[in-house]
Amino acid sequence: MESQDIKPRQPQDEHIVSNKELNIWEALIPVFALVVMLFYNVFFVYGDDALSGSNQFILLLGAAVAAIVGFFNKVSFDQMVEEVAENVKSTSGAIIILLMVGALAGTWLISGIIPTMIYYGLQILNPTIFLAASVVICAIISIATGSSWTTSATVGIALIGIGETLGISLGMTAGAVLSGAYFGDKMSPLSDTTNLAPAMAGTDLFTHIRYMAFTTVPTITVALIVFIIIGLNIDTTGTPDISDKLAAIDGAFTISPWLFLVPAAVIFLIVKKTSPLIALLIGTLLGGVAAIIAQPDIVANIAGSDSLTFKAAYRGVMDAITVDVAVETSSAELNDLFSSGGMSGMLGTIWLIVCAMVFGGIMDAIGALSRISKALLSLASSTFGLFASTVASCLALNVTASDQYLALVVPGKMFKKAYEEKGLAPENLSRTLEDSGTVTSVLVPWNTCGAYQSGVLGVSVADYFFYAIFNWLSPFMTLLFAAFSIKIKQLTK
Repeated sequence: MESQDIKPRQPQDEHIVSNKELNIWEALIPVFALVVMLFYNVFFVYGDDALSGSNQFILLLGAAVAAIVGFFNKVSFDQMVEEVAENVKSTSGAIIILLMVGALAGTWLISGIIPTMIYYGLQILNPTIFLAASVVICAIISIATGSSWTTSATVGIALIGIGETLGISLGMTAGAVLSGAYFGDKMSPLSDTTNLAPAMAGTDLFTHIRYMAFTTVPTITVALIVFIIIGLNIDTTGTPDISDKLAAIDGAFTISPWLFLVPAAVIFLIVKKTSPLIALLIGTLLGGVAAIIAQPDIVANIAGSDSLTFKAAYRGVMDAITVDVAVETSSAELNDLFSSGGMSGMLGTIWLIVCAMVFGGIMDAIGALSRISKALLSLASSTFGLFASTVASCLALNVTASDQYLALVVPGKMFKKAYEEKGLAPENLSRTLEDSGTVTSVLVPWNTCGAYQSGVLGVSVADYFFYAIFNWLSPFMTLLFAAFSIKIKQLTK
């Protein structure tokens, strides 16, 4: 996931509610109901606008169905509310991070930091190499920071802007950004999930990372090859005149390489293991200072003032942090690009996360998550069946629990003993948890990761799903290795 200060509850404290009276069909009723309602809501009524509010209410309706199932199986209302409260509490760090990302995007826009990144990026990254280069850049940053969330919120936003200006599909760019970001997050020893998975499986961190490399490196290699092929065949007939765009950016902003000091400072803080929340706050404040120094006219204009007084500077920066702001240029296309919603722009995503946690909390409270995992475990009669059941369990929990951590913790606890009984080393389990739980969370619109990345990058999950090649290919790769018994380590006596 994501950010180093979005800490999960400690594995030893994580509880999974069991309910012997609940059968598998009852446990699946809320899932079926949710899928049917979401399908109708998205494909027949709202389309891409479903995340503006209707999907959030559908999640609450799914939670209501789960609650009804719980009442029939002697689960009290208080138990459900308590589990929902724990789930919502566990996302408090993510919510604060989201607000700070919105604030940072606002000050980095009016200070000229993002426009400067786009200005220089346009001169370096042409359409042919852009997608593959985006994967590599995001992978490096994510390995260094241990956070796909921070990578998307900084470098990812700039790359989305560059790609849009180059005439490349937003979905393609977002897919490349997420492929690189989640590769780095998955392989970084600084990442929460990279530490959580081996803790649940019973192996150590660096054994887990080395073992993951067997499936992860081939997967990112395939993704890079695909993006290179796309780049070589991309239709550039509609690509804007870059010189016109450069002139428009230069005319609206004061462009200077000195502005790179702000993002460099943020990345340095995160590499030095500063909390990403603190780093983002410092980045937001530095962006505000940079805006006052480098773009005084823009700050004054946002504040509705003719000159930059102390009051105008305060209001201009504060507006960029909190509400919608936009900077006009001589290019209509860039006018759409150079706008930010500030902290208020993240409220829709936060709304989605809270509703998803209500559904996940009630599903856990009634014992449905435990029952679904146990049913999948019962299907594992062979080694390949065990790996396939683990993958299916992780995917199911990303969809039903709407939380990446639960997609690692619940299957980790449920399958640990089964791997031991099959004589398989624990790193088999930890690798499979990450290959199927960590990276696929971003492919579910109502999962905390899918909601976050979609909100930050401004691209719907449906648009980037196909191009997030690394993310959806990873579970297939781990199943391929299991099917042909490639690098399946046995327990040592």
